[in-house]
Amino acid sequence: MRVPGRGLLTGLAVTWRAMTRRSVTQHYPEVAPDLPPRSRGVIALQEENCTSCMLCARECPAWCISIDSHQEVEPATTEGGRDRSHSVLDSFDIDFSLCMYCSICIEVCPFDALHWSPEFEYAETDIRDLTHGRDRLREWMWTVPPPQPLDPHAVDPKELDAARKAAEADDASGTGP
Repeated sequence: MRVPGRGLLTGLAVTWRAMTRRSVTQHYPEVAPDLPPRSRGVIALQEENCTSCMLCARECPAWCISIDSHQEVEPATTEGGRDRSHSVLDSFDIDFSLCMYCSICIEVCPFDALHWSPEFEYAETDIRDLTHGRDRLREWMWTVPPPQPLDPHAVDPKELDAARKAAEADDASGTGP
């Protein structure tokens, strides 16, 4: 036999239990979230490490990175030596309205010029302000956490073992510094 209004009473009971329980939701502006150590927020640029190789811009699937640079020539330091040229970074822009946060640009950078910052509060009212230039990307570097320590129980890389053996051989032969 069906009791009329049973569904309504069951729904009200569920509502009453939810209203009397303590909330587990953290109220965001008052309580800062506890982010994991490798969280992806915004990309930071360490300008001193950037050589304008453009690998990050070429590998970006969203084409959100644009780099401008020019070549400067340094005169030879020795008689008969060659002049050296190096790239100087003029502009480095990332359009975060296009960025997919895929981390490809950070992984392909051979000089560790790009890093993930856990900072995530960079919302803008105008979409044009989501294009961050090199000055703004440099500001995010202070929020980049230091790298995680190596696992003390991990096996040393083979290159490190080879370097130790070479140093021990140099010390044993007396040719070391």
